[in-house]
This record gives sequence, structure tokens and C-alpha cells, in this order.
Amino acid sequence: MRPPASSATSICALVCILIGASPADAWGQNATATDTGVFTAAQAEHGRTVYANTCAACHGATLGGGASIALTGDSFEARWSHPSMTVDDLFYVVRTTMPPGGATTVPVADQAAALAYILQSNGYTAGTTELAVGSSTLTRGFPWAGKFQNSYGRAEGLATQNSLEEFIAGDASARPQPTGPDQATLNAAVRSTDWLVHTHDYAGTRHSPLTEINADDAARLAPACLFQVAEKDSNFQTGPIVYAGVMYLTTVTSTIAIDAATCQPRWKQIWTPRGDTVWNRNRGVAIKDGYVVRGTPDGYLVAMNAQTGALVWARRLAKSEAGETFSMAPVIYEDLVVIGPAGSENNVQGWVGAFRLADGSPVWRFNTVPKKGEPGFETWRNPRGIPVGGGSVWTSFSLDTSTGELHVPVTNPSPDLPVRLRQGDDLYTNSMVVLDVRTGKLRWYKQLVSNDSHDWDLTHSTPLFDVTIDGRQRRLVGTAGKDGYLRAIDRDTHKIVYTTAVTTIENADTPITTTPTHACPGVLGGVEWNGPAYNVEANMLYVPAVDWCTTFTAFEDPRYIPGKNYLGGTATRDPAEQSQGWVTAIDASTGAVRWRYRSPRPVVAAVTTTAGNLVLTGELGGDFLALDARTGRELYRFNTGGSIGGGVVTYATAGKQYIAVASGSPSNFWVNQHPGSPTLVVFALPSAR
Repeated sequence: MRPPASSATSICALVCILIGASPADAWGQNATATDTGVFTAAQAEHGRTVYANTCAACHGATLGGGASIALTGDSFEARWSHPSMTVDDLFYVVRTTMPPGGATTVPVADQAAALAYILQSNGYTAGTTELAVGSSTLTRGFPWAGKFQNSYGRAEGLATQNSLEEFIAGDASARPQPTGPDQATLNAAVRSTDWLVHTHDYAGTRHSPLTEINADDAARLAPACLFQVAEKDSNFQTGPIVYAGVMYLTTVTSTIAIDAATCQPRWKQIWTPRGDTVWNRNRGVAIKDGYVVRGTPDGYLVAMNAQTGALVWARRLAKSEAGETFSMAPVIYEDLVVIGPAGSENNVQGWVGAFRLADGSPVWRFNTVPKKGEPGFETWRNPRGIPVGGGSVWTSFSLDTSTGELHVPVTNPSPDLPVRLRQGDDLYTNSMVVLDVRTGKLRWYKQLVSNDSHDWDLTHSTPLFDVTIDGRQRRLVGTAGKDGYLRAIDRDTHKIVYTTAVTTIENADTPITTTPTHACPGVLGGVEWNGPAYNVEANMLYVPAVDWCTTFTAFEDPRYIPGKNYLGGTATRDPAEQSQGWVTAIDASTGAVRWRYRSPRPVVAAVTTTAGNLVLTGELGGDFLALDARTGRELYRFNTGGSIGGGVVTYATAGKQYIAVASGSPSNFWVNQHPGSPTLVVFALPSAR
């Protein structure tokens, strides 16, 4: 799933997430002679001002796009082409969900005016009737729906984009030589001085054995080089991968290779979306045997040559028209690429799948929202028969190579808030699902939040670690999520060993109803897309967290619109100035808090730890931090010029240790001012003279 937008983005997020927009045929050209339109010219003119004040920063002054997608383009008609959709459906989505996390803070009249301006900008003709709640003109369907009458999927009742290529083959010469890393190297990544997996290693420890930069000399750190991505408005959440002196990083649509010591570019491959782009973010790649593999916002899995960036193949796996998108970094093991789509808020029917590295062909699939006849289906009690789903994934998985167990964190059910309408445990949402990595068969699962009514995704099933408790060796897995807890679970008994709060907890046991309820964590709370790190030398876990509360209200009758946001209520965040962030150090054997670092804004950047007694992270204010792993004492601080919400990794090349930080707005959901431009900043100790 994706986190909601900040109120500063206001109406602008409505099109980014929910409607897209394109130069459609002018409504006036398709209308009858008596058609007066659904908005007035004066209303659209007011909407121009609303747009300039609240939307242009992310969508561009001329609706051409920026940090969020363009509001003119080719997708508007396709996204609103289902024959059951009406103008009121579009307006309903706007007025009940925009801005995400603050729909009740914007006057409905301004929401209507912004929509009127966007429609006018796409060729719609103004009339004599204002766009308003209850207007008779809102019951109209869209004039182009007939053009897509043969393109609806029978099972889901959703429009499909049949013109999209299901498989794209690259040039035969693009297929890579097996230059590495091979499977043995990836299996040993926990000891590697490279950064080979999104979370450093299959166990997800985010721990490096490097010691050149340590608690004694970190104060001497200095920038060594930087790489400006030159995509000023792109959301930047990438977690870099480093192998053999080359770093691989991503933006929403670009994949880039640079020299890991000098930041000199090697190659750049830009993916041109073929279908709808759902959430505009990407968190990284996976590498193996000369392949670089990533997902795209329009649902393709893409493989490239690690040496040249040339396209090897691309296969369409996720239904972007149904709200599915790829944002997580995949996992590659043996000849399998494992990935799943995000999009719980769009009522996707969640799944995780494995695909051949050679060509992306499917091997297995596990449904995180069970279908009829599958175990777990009976846990979805639905007395009113409303559409239900969710169960997406949007962060990377951990893997125990000795047992073949893949640990998958599954997110929230949908609709998110009206729990009375989808009774039962709703498996396998908000669960750690443990699968056989080679077959996709369920080994075991642990649900951490049942029948969720707060949008409290389980976001992480990492790290895997071994500790001694009461004189006995225990194999544990850390889990963390938006409910604000770090839990350690025994991988043999499947029981929770300890539970530790990492942010403010308030009204957590109060179900959300149609009466407003203030609760913490909020819809943006707890642990987001970057998870815990484990330091074996200190025997401590380090957890980044968001402390930001929300007032939740469920709708009496949520409306389902195929492929669109299906929150089922409103979630109004407390003012941004009331938010804060934490890095919490926890004893890995007992769950006791050893120290906490408070940040003035939420901590969504990665947290990395090293054998040099360091904890490395970043802040939304732009500061890169090095802390003492045992005490939390600040050792180094440097402002990178942009908000930090992406990866922080460390590695060695040519015998020298470096630290790389992804600086630049992770999205407008988190940053209101001075987001910076996407930049990779690399630090090192000065060379001896």
C-alpha cells in the first residue's frame, strides 16, 4: 500500500492517485445539443487558483506532471471507462479521500472547483450547472465508455488494457553473461562488504561487517562524491545495491548504475509506462548472475543487463487497471524472482508470486486474500456482501536459505476502516506469511493485527536473527508495522517472544466507527517502508518510526469504484507540527529499550548498523546521522540538502569504506517545503596525507 499524502499537497494528489488525466475528447464534442455540462466556467476559473496554490508544486504549472503524475496524458479515459462509472463516482473519490489523511480539512466547494478545472483542462466544456453534491448531472456516465465495451474482465468487472504487451523481449545480445553475484555469494551476503540485497542480506539484518568507519572516527566523515539523478520531481525512496564497485539505484521509472566510489554514471535505463501508473514510487532492484531486476508502477517486471542496462525482457504481471502496482525491491533466489503488488487501498486481491529469472514466466503464486475453496477464505465474514480485499505487499522479504522459508509481511484489508462490514480475522492480512520459496506452499503464518480497522499494515518480517534466552539458543524473526510495535517471533514455536512499542500508542483497541476516534499510531504512523536493523556485536535491534496520530471515521456506506481508492472512511492526521520520529534501540534477547533518539519529524529513512559500532540513518529535515550503536550518542551530522526517506547503505570498494545516502523527497506525502532534488550522497573518511 502507499502512505497518504500531506495536507499541503491538497487536491493535487487526487489525480496522481485516483484518476490520472489526459486530453480526452472534449465533453462538449460528445454531448447533445441540450447538454449544459457538469461545471461552470466561473467554477473552473476558481479551480485554476486552487490548483495553482495546492497542486502545481507536484503536478506542474500546466498539469504536465512533476513529483506526481501528469494531469494530462493518455490514461484518463481508460481509468474511467467502466460502464458503471459516473461523474459522481469521480467526485465521490475526490471529496471523500482528497487530500489523503485530510479530506475533511478542504472545503467541498474547493474540491469541486479543482476537479472542474482539471476536467476543463482536458477538453471538457463548461455549462450552466455547477459541479456540486446532489447535482442531477453527476449521474451521467462518461461519453467514451462505449469505446472500451469489449475490454472488461469478467471476474473482477474491471476494465483491462488489452492493447498492452504482455511480454517484451529485448535484443538477443542483451542477455547477460553470468558475471555475478552468483548464488553462493548471495547466500553469504551477511558477511559481505558489498551491499547485495535490498536489506543487505537475505536475513534482512541491514548490518555490515565493515569497521574502517567506526564510533571513534565517524566525526571525521566528509562527502566523497554525489550523483544528481536529474529527475527533480521524482519521489526518491530507492535502497541502493552495490556489487563489485558498481551501485544500482532507481527512481519511479529509471534504473541507474554508477561507480560506487566516484559517483560517475555507467548507464541509465528509462522505462516508459505502457499502462496506468498507480503509486509513483520504487524502492530498488535485485541482482544476480549479471541481471538487474525491478518492478514498475504500471505492473511490469523488468530485467536488464547489469553491465550495459540493456533490456533483457519485461513481463506484465500486475493489473494496474485494477489498482495493482510494484513498488517493492524484488528478491532473487536460485532461478526465481519473488515479488508481489502493492495497492490494498484500491481493493486489490493480494498475492505473492515467483517468476523465472530467464524470462519472467510464472512458477507459483500464493493468494494473500484467499479465494473460495482456499484455506483462510472462511475468515472473511461479510454479512452485507460488499467488495473486500487488500492484502498487498510493498516492502522486501526475508529468506532463510537453510530451510527455504520466505517471510512475507502482508498489509491491510480493504475497505480499511469500516470493520463492522468485513467481520472475521481477514486472513492473511496484517500477517507474516511464511512460504516455501521454491513452491509457494504455506509453511506457517502469524497474524499480528486481526480484523484491522486502522490501516495498520504489517510492513516488515525482518530481520532473521539468533539469540540466547535463558541459556538457550533461539531462532527469531523481527516484525514491525504501522501499529507501532516491534515483535520478536520464535521461528520454531511460532510464538511471540516479546512486544515493544516504538511510538505513541493511544486508543489502539478501540474499533473505528462512524463516530470520530482519535488514535495513535495514525494512518501514517508506526514503521513505514524501511524496517529494523540488527547488530550482532551489540545484540540490539534498531527501529525507525513515525509518531503521528489521526482522527479516524468510518463511513456508514462506503462506495466501491473499481480500481479506485476504497478507504471506507476518512483519516484526518494531526497537524504536521505535532508529528515526530524515533530510532529505538532494543535488546534483541529481552525486548527492553536501551536508548531512543528523537527526531523533530517522522523517521522514514533506512537505519543501517555496522560492526564499527555505528547506527546510520537520515531525517526528513535533510540531515544524515551517525550514532553510537551502544549509547545512541550523536557522532556525526551533515545536511544533504534534501529530505531523506530512502536507503542508507555502506560498502567497501578498492579497500575503502563508503556510506551512501539517498537524499531527496520520498514523496510529497511527507515533505511540504524544501524537499531537495533526488541525489545520491556518498561519504567516506578523508584520505591520509
